[in-house]
Amino acid sequence: MVITQPNTQIKLTNVSIVRYRKGGKRFEIACYKNKVLEWRNGVEKDLGEVMQIDNVFLNVSKGQAANKEDLLKCFKTDDRNAIILEILKKGELQVGEKERSSMLDGMYRDIATTVAEKCVNPETKRPYTVTMIEKAMADLHLSVNPSRSAKSQALDVIKQLLEKKTIPIARAQMRIRIIVPSKDGKRIKEKLLSMVASKEEEDLDENYEWVCLIDPGQFRPINELLQSETKGKGQLEMLSLTETKQGDEVF
Repeated sequence: MVITQPNTQIKLTNVSIVRYRKGGKRFEIACYKNKVLEWRNGVEKDLGEVMQIDNVFLNVSKGQAANKEDLLKCFKTDDRNAIILEILKKGELQVGEKERSSMLDGMYRDIATTVAEKCVNPETKRPYTVTMIEKAMADLHLSVNPSRSAKSQALDVIKQLLEKKTIPIARAQMRIRIIVPSKDGKRIKEKLLSMVASKEEEDLDENYEWVCLIDPGQFRPINELLQSETKGKGQLEMLSLTETKQGDEVF
């Protein structure tokens, strides 16, 4: 006699569980190992590569799937894809102690690497090594949050380093070229002066061209200003993402 399991019982192996509490109930989704963080960091875009099974559970280890009534009551929808995305984004990743330690160490390194790529020593214009940024992060007593992306945490670290002056640090600058019709050149330049860090080249011929350095956060506002002031005739080109002197910063 063959004994079969009820179809609500789903066996999963090599699984990472993301757990999320909402509406007084605990919900879980079953994901492939390492894929959750890749998705949260924007490395993995395909949800099918993240999910072991396209379902929401009350208990993954017991194979107990959440029913439609529970989902409607707690999430106000029975759209499983929308619910899965919310759990994947906001839920807590359940991992073993060794795996968790390795994961946090890797994310700590990723945060430091991102900070090192985006910043320089303002006195020398040279980048810091990742090791030096890690030491500065240790001075901040940084606690890694595994549910947030390394990039968003790196931006927080930059803000803290600037505020607490742990090390002299500044955002690396972006070199851009601005091109507008010559008749608009003087007017546009006056509006852009407060948004530009320094000017490198300026040319007034058939068009007004201006090569300058800006903080990366000014790129979008400058583009929006150009488009609105020139009715779409202005151009903005990024020539290089970061402007630094060659060589790593050393003590």
